[in-house]
Amino acid sequence: MPKTSHSVTSRKRRKKVLKAAKGYWGARGNVYTIAKGAVEKGLLHAYHDRKLKKRTFRQLWIVRINAAARQNGTTYSKLINSLNKKGVIINRKILASLAVDNPETFTKIVKFATK
Repeated sequence: MPKTSHSVTSRKRRKKVLKAAKGYWGARGNVYTIAKGAVEKGLLHAYHDRKLKKRTFRQLWIVRINAAARQNGTTYSKLINSLNKKGVIINRKILASLAVDNPETFTKIVKFATK
């Protein structure tokens, strides 16, 4: 029985890793054994940072809402508490965009909530 060769599969696998490492500094971009580790580490960071991105945006929205709420004479926590008590279901992303893009509407929401 003849010996089989896996060269096509091996080459394809290596090319895939080197393509993913394109643009990496030094040997990380063109030496397979080093690129493999760099790509693996990069994918770990990408996975982790997709989770962090959600946390970071929520923090940004809260900061924006708090700044706009303080301009209207209340605080973030009081505003969110009063909105919850009134049964207003509006998420922080929308509130933050209103605070930045449409301050008049945000002021109306604050006045409604704090009545």
